[in-house]
Amino acid sequence: MGERKVREMTGAELQSMLKSNINFKSLGGVRCEELNLPAEDKRWWQDLRIGMFVHWGLYSILGRGEWVRFNEKIPKEEYEALADEFIPQDFSMDEWAEIAKDFGAGYAVMVTKHHDGFSLWDSPGSYEGFNSMVHGAHRDFVGEFSEACRKAGLRTGLYYSPMDWRFPGYFDPEGLPENAALMKKQCYAQVEELISRYHPDILWYDGGWLAHKGSDTSSAWFWEPVKLNKMARSYNPKLLINPRSGWEGDFYCDEGSHEIKGKIIPVPWEKNMCVCSGNSWGWMPDDPVSDFDWLIRMMVNVVCRGGNWLVNIGPDRNGKISPKIRQRMHEVGEWLRTYGESIYATQAGPFEPVDDVYGSTFRGKDVYLHVLDPAAFAGLCLPVPENNEICSARLLNGPQLPVSTGAKGISIRLPERTPGPDTVVKLELLRPAEPKASENIRFTGKE
Repeated sequence: MGERKVREMTGAELQSMLKSNINFKSLGGVRCEELNLPAEDKRWWQDLRIGMFVHWGLYSILGRGEWVRFNEKIPKEEYEALADEFIPQDFSMDEWAEIAKDFGAGYAVMVTKHHDGFSLWDSPGSYEGFNSMVHGAHRDFVGEFSEACRKAGLRTGLYYSPMDWRFPGYFDPEGLPENAALMKKQCYAQVEELISRYHPDILWYDGGWLAHKGSDTSSAWFWEPVKLNKMARSYNPKLLINPRSGWEGDFYCDEGSHEIKGKIIPVPWEKNMCVCSGNSWGWMPDDPVSDFDWLIRMMVNVVCRGGNWLVNIGPDRNGKISPKIRQRMHEVGEWLRTYGESIYATQAGPFEPVDDVYGSTFRGKDVYLHVLDPAAFAGLCLPVPENNEICSARLLNGPQLPVSTGAKGISIRLPERTPGPDTVVKLELLRPAEPKASENIRFTGKE
């Protein structure tokens, strides 16, 4: 079979084809065939499906969000003085790893440096030594995180923001090219430190745009992301990289707490959102925790459309997670310990989702229907699988269910009482299910 021809698709066509409200970040990034990972090198990440994101830094002392320095125009000296106060008490990274495992995550991603420039590791490349080893705690938190994750059996991801508000050249790269070049130099040095020293599985960029204008893609001329990522890959040829550096990346990202609707998305992608309100990624006191049922439905809607689910927590200044957040993460993990068979190491399909009613995942001959609205589902029929048939249906971890095939398709009768926010029905097929025919699609940023 010859190599599939690449099909370019605009952002507008994506919306139309998938009838989706998805909003992928950084469409139309710089291309480099040499950097493209083959599908088999991304499979481990897609099989894990669930990840935990962590935003923690100086902003966690103030509790007003990770953009607090910029939003409140805090003077440089005043904000940077917080670095000497960043000394978490009675804290071990093992706590985060424990929460991630309890949540059911297979990987965890930690913010190593946000836009404020403070780095959470011993970084020789840090401009003016603005890092956690020089100041405050005198600890290498990235090293501790990496060690804790590996000890817990978690794959590791490191978030890195190339931009840095401490540099006037960030806001005027053409007018202050020498200062902007210092910021770029810091970026290259720090990415090399992170990859060569900690050997992460995922490099998760954010903030490649310049002067708070345009996008990561429109600022690629400055960062030279192909050069940057070739350097990163020289330390790990199979490093998974997101698209936020200006290079198109190995997977797409949808950010925020908006609902996911529409058809199966035929490319690797990840939903990035917060377990709390989403008003901030960093810690804020009394930030309301999302409802359990809503979180389960969000996860199901993502996975049934082929995505990974990366859920953020914001520890306080001491690295602690509130009891309410820990409880909600535990509850989601309990659900996954019961129904994870239908989530982990599955593919989306073979049935296209019906918004707010059901979606499906499969592995081999086993198909898992995720029924979100049993009443609406009762009035629908599933399409008959091509060159296949359903041998049996039962509630996952429950009794057999009646199945009938008619002119309109397949009907499955659910019990009068169904469990929780998602009723999972396991179908056994005569033959392994076939995924939707894949296309080599590249989404551009054009409208």
